[in-house]
Amino acid sequence: MNLKPLDHDYFMRRALTEAQAALAEGEVPVGAVVVAGDRIIARGHNRTQVLNDVTAHAEMQAITSAANHIGGKYLHDCTLYVTLEPCQMCGGALYWSQISKVVYGASDPKRGYSILGTQLHPKSEVITGVLADECGQLMDDFFKSKRR
Repeated sequence: MNLKPLDHDYFMRRALTEAQAALAEGEVPVGAVVVAGDRIIARGHNRTQVLNDVTAHAEMQAITSAANHIGGKYLHDCTLYVTLEPCQMCGGALYWSQISKVVYGASDPKRGYSILGTQLHPKSEVITGVLADECGQLMDDFFKSKRR
């Protein structure tokens, strides 16, 4: 049996599962996972409504969980997969976490970290557009349902 190695699509699909969990809770459907050594060490999804906390974004949940898992604040040799481009706040947190890689699905041209020039850590690699259509469609469907 030929097993396909774990790749960006595989982990982004896990982040999409988290986004579906957010949707089920009535949250904006953004999901994230943190991977170290081809293993998911943390998961998160938006919980701003449930926790009544504007900082409870998927990335923030995943960063905190990953730091607790590894026992330190720096996420060296870790990759964050997130369904939507991180916002300014999450971009700042990713900067301070010194995460090695950020992979996101859909771009956020209105609120994404890059529009106001927020930078991730200079050593962080960024990969964009992984399963962008699926990630973007989930967001589009969510907001269309809110406008009805």
